[in-house]
Amino acid sequence: MIRLAAKEDAEQLFLLNKAFNGPQETSLEEVKKSLTGNQQEIVVVAEADGRIVGFICVQIKQSFCYSDSSAEITEVFVLKKHRRKKLASQMISFAEAYCAQYVSIHRITLLTGKENFQAQALYHSLGYRKEEEQLLSKYL
Repeated sequence: MIRLAAKEDAEQLFLLNKAFNGPQETSLEEVKKSLTGNQQEIVVVAEADGRIVGFICVQIKQSFCYSDSSAEITEVFVLKKHRRKKLASQMISFAEAYCAQYVSIHRITLLTGKENFQAQALYHSLGYRKEEEQLLSKYL
């Protein structure tokens, strides 16, 4: 089942994020706080056998420069034993439909590693195309 995350999902999402990003990235309390108070993020989960086995995060961005909001898929994760079951595709499609209907966006972007060819193939199959922009970042 694909659905929006709820506050009751915090512990399972914390453990999945720990498997995805490592143990130092966040705390259970921060996950709970985000699920109940972060209005700029949509979290979609995939369930199998009563457990959450994957998630995606979508960040909603608003700027006075544009009349519509935009969105960015910032995280996509499915437990290894549940991959190749189209769960990532289903979560992304769910998020796209949700954003189009409830957030009034017309464009979603995402970043993935240059060498992550498996993810790139998935995103291309869903209609995402490479753009000619350069990502720059700076640690503060």
